[in-house]
Amino acid sequence: MIHQSELIINNDGSIFHLHLKPEQISDNIILVGDPGRVDTVASFFSEIDFTAQNREFKTITGWFNGKRITVISTGIGTDNIDIVLNELDALANIDLDTRTVKEGHKSLNIVRIGTSGGLQSDLPVNSFVVSEKSVGFDGMLNFYANREKYCDLEFEKAFKTYTNWDESLPTFYVVDSSEKLSSKFDDDIFMHGVTISAPGFYGPQGRALRLPLAYPDLNRQIENFRFQHYRITNFEMESSAIYGLSKMLGHQALTICLIIANRVVLTANENYRNEMKKLIRIVLERLTTE
Repeated sequence: MIHQSELIINNDGSIFHLHLKPEQISDNIILVGDPGRVDTVASFFSEIDFTAQNREFKTITGWFNGKRITVISTGIGTDNIDIVLNELDALANIDLDTRTVKEGHKSLNIVRIGTSGGLQSDLPVNSFVVSEKSVGFDGMLNFYANREKYCDLEFEKAFKTYTNWDESLPTFYVVDSSEKLSSKFDDDIFMHGVTISAPGFYGPQGRALRLPLAYPDLNRQIENFRFQHYRITNFEMESSAIYGLSKMLGHQALTICLIIANRVVLTANENYRNEMKKLIRIVLERLTTE
């Protein structure tokens, strides 16, 4: 039995942070960072079953193309993803009444739709990028046992050698996306690449305001790094934990980002919301098509 201190259940029977009960989520889940974007996704639903919000975690479950979809906001950062993924898995695979793991495992389809900064000169603003792999600069997955079984250790070794990775930085990890979900977005509308999840927006992504960077050459190294046919295409802040925890917990995960700024050629699109709506509709259509 899982003790109360490890799995906190609210008085109404919902799980601690998300304030959700098992029957209130679908098997197909869209994650977004901004609570306001939950409403944008839900605006495409033909019917809404349920809405809840606690802190930055807003949830709407409804219907699109005859299939049930749940959209949840995570806020920013892999620390929040640690909460969201573990609680979603608990809703799917733990009996909250008996606090025991269910006999039959349920696998969720989890797709993050986010915004991102491009790290290659040929990646224009408004591009849609599918993350084939994600590099976790946050180091979060190292707190879980046996993470090496789920990671691309050869990629990790090559990147560590190429950048002469400093031991004072977190130990990064690299995890693949779900091939099952990625295959739904394998056409010319999407560019494919490797995404870095950074543990911050400024220094960890090479932005210097009033504080100097400890590793000012790191972004150039990232831009030039190649491993097999892979190159690093973009920065964001969540997908590595989504991929890592999903792999370890037996779920399917994919991140698709809209590039709203190119860090190499220094261009940006502050008015990106119409492009985001296009991406949302495409993801909903692909996710609900067999």
